[in-house]
Amino acid sequence: MTATTKRPSTTATTTPAESTADTGGGRSPAVLLAVIALCTAVTAANIYLAAPLLGLIARSFGVAPSATGWIASISQLGYAIGLLFFAPLGDTADRRRLVAVLSGLAGVALIAAGLAPGLPALAAAVLVACAATVVPQLLVPLVAERAPADRRGRHVAAVVAGLFTGIVAARVLGSLAGQAFGWRAVFFGAAALTVAVGLLTAALLPAETRPRRASHPLKAIAGLPRLLAGSADLRAACLRQGGLFGAWSSLWTTLALLLTGSGPYHLSTGTAGLFGLFGLTSTAVAPVSGTLIDRFGPQRVVTAAYGLAAVSVPLFWLGGHQLWALCAGAVLIHAGLMCGQVANQTRALAATATPAAANTTYVVAAFIGGASASALAGPAFDHWGWNGVCAIAVASVVIGWTGGLLAGPSKARAARA
Repeated sequence: MTATTKRPSTTATTTPAESTADTGGGRSPAVLLAVIALCTAVTAANIYLAAPLLGLIARSFGVAPSATGWIASISQLGYAIGLLFFAPLGDTADRRRLVAVLSGLAGVALIAAGLAPGLPALAAAVLVACAATVVPQLLVPLVAERAPADRRGRHVAAVVAGLFTGIVAARVLGSLAGQAFGWRAVFFGAAALTVAVGLLTAALLPAETRPRRASHPLKAIAGLPRLLAGSADLRAACLRQGGLFGAWSSLWTTLALLLTGSGPYHLSTGTAGLFGLFGLTSTAVAPVSGTLIDRFGPQRVVTAAYGLAAVSVPLFWLGGHQLWALCAGAVLIHAGLMCGQVANQTRALAATATPAAANTTYVVAAFIGGASASALAGPAFDHWGWNGVCAIAVASVVIGWTGGLLAGPSKARAARA
């Protein structure tokens, strides 16, 4: 009840800002929204840029392909760090300036990645680049705050669609460009796009005057464990999405090693990258998930998401030798991931009276789950092959589901009901 009573007052206080932002200082709102969606796509792609290039990176540095798997987990860890230290600044800083600074920082780090002489230098550059790739988490709330009430859902959906389009593009276009021009050229190209689109977006964003009395970001970070401990719903959402994202990450970040290795497929990097098109399943499932949540509640949708994930893992295991099973598993794991994302995030945002802090906790927990699983998937592939990767995915699903059960019933949910 506390959260729902606070939201109307927040909306009322931002109405003038919404009106100003909607005009965009004389700029077309449609153009501004399109540029924001493009910026979200370009920056989100950086998180998954390295995954389809792992085979090329391994050959370049003369190491086994499995020795590069941890680069993918470094990407997710960097993003989680950025969420903790940069995303809270969106409440106190001018987001126009923040988008420009973070885009520039990401661009410099991506150039450093392209120049990296070895894996440690590459990992450090990727860590910094992905830490600066939190621009989508600044732009989505901005769009939600400033869009007209009758078009807010459509505006936010456009930005979220851009985010998932960027993730798909990272695998498909990144792998094709990597095969044609080399993996270093992919990082250089990403740097140019990130800086150009980021600065364009910053130039088009409306100016903001932010309050200076807000809490320091370190104080907000320090309060997150207490927030998590005080809400069973938030704990369950974090654990459940961490499990789903862990299963997806372990399979998806090592898929290029299976497809391009000496196993049954032996595909080129470009052909293997076309598997990223299965990520479009996420974009198609998102609006359906929202409708199901409104009708049946988030818990039932999360249960369905875990059902999809549980079916997908055996299909991925069969996919070690059967291409049809790999394709079917890819569709199901993406559908399950998106259903879980929408449902768990809905649950997390309604779990406390501070939805922004709850969202930070939720996203960080999900990426920690993904980074942990992908970090284990590389060594598992090295020692036990694709069977080992599938075992990591099974463990992620079991831990996420069991952890959600052990989080306990929510008294707050019963009170709201």
